Amino acid sequence: MAEQSRTRVQSSTAARKRKTPPENTPAEVAQRAAELLQSVISHRTEGVSAVRRTDDGWCVVVDVLELARIPDTTSLLATYEVRLDNEGELREYYRTHRYRRGAADQ
Repeated sequence: MAEQSRTRVQSSTAARKRKTPPENTPAEVAQRAAELLQSVISHRTEGVSAVRRTDDGWCVVVDVLELARIPDTTSLLATYEVRLDNEGELREYYRTHRYRRGAADQ
């Protein structure tokens, strides 16, 4: 009898754990967003400049090399805002601006 009760408690605990999505760290979310964006737009990501938790997931700002040039300071980069849901799935992305690597922030 006690064995059955213990099994039920373990089963309900396991069910609760499955319903709750795993909590991702900002570093994991940043890496996932950069990888997803790179696979969609086929441009190399340069880095992540911001990660923010939102009510419905995550917002990640990713810098991308859009056009490599020589010298490197004339290469064109772009900043994209990437939104992921709570499970880490891509919801949307869009380019916020484009700039030359050698240009100062405005």
